[in-house]
Amino acid sequence: MKNSFKELSKTLLIAGSIAIFFRSIFFEPFNIPSGSMIPTLLVGDYLFVSKYSYGYSKYSFPFGLGPIKDRLFYKTPERGDVIVFRKPGDETIDYIKRLVALPNDTVQVKEGFLYINSKKAKRIKTNIGIIKNIFGEEKVFTQYDEVFEGSKIHQIIEASDNDPFDDTILFKVPPKHFFFMGDNRDNSRDSRTPEVGFVPQKNLIGKAEIIFFSHNSTASIFEFWKWHKAIRFSRIGKAIE
Repeated sequence: MKNSFKELSKTLLIAGSIAIFFRSIFFEPFNIPSGSMIPTLLVGDYLFVSKYSYGYSKYSFPFGLGPIKDRLFYKTPERGDVIVFRKPGDETIDYIKRLVALPNDTVQVKEGFLYINSKKAKRIKTNIGIIKNIFGEEKVFTQYDEVFEGSKIHQIIEASDNDPFDDTILFKVPPKHFFFMGDNRDNSRDSRTPEVGFVPQKNLIGKAEIIFFSHNSTASIFEFWKWHKAIRFSRIGKAIE
């Protein structure tokens, strides 16, 4: 019995070490708890984040215990990447947003339009729909295809072009920092707010790559007869752009 327990403990220790190594070096799963990245990411999406995309910092490891001062094997992110990062000032919290501006860029939002280095982002209206907020209130949103300097086409939604963060001051991104925004432009706590602000280079965790599971929360894990309606099969395997 004693030898069996010893072998089991050894097996669990090895398996746990392999899992920690894999999550720290290669890919880590994350789930989406809020609607700040709608329509790109929905509440209930589960995705893989590549930890190697921008190199490694101490936050690449569990509990931020990695013995790294800044970053190792650093690779510069590209504008438009969807990135998981640690919230500045409270590094126990993970955020996921779209990278809008790089170090030394200028950023401003004027009448709902994004300007990067004084260049106005292009956007084309593609849809109008209704979304419920966290209080269950219905609100009309307009969906756009947006592209800005150095980015690919991605989708955003706007409730209007005169909400509080649709007109901002001119931001100048400091060296080794980044500016992030949510795709749900009027419902996102991001670099436009003092709560988040500029994100240090060392806070980057990795690039959001692919959705491996998604559900709409209408069925619990025990209500298997409802799974076929709760699981968003069309989102499974979808690349994040």
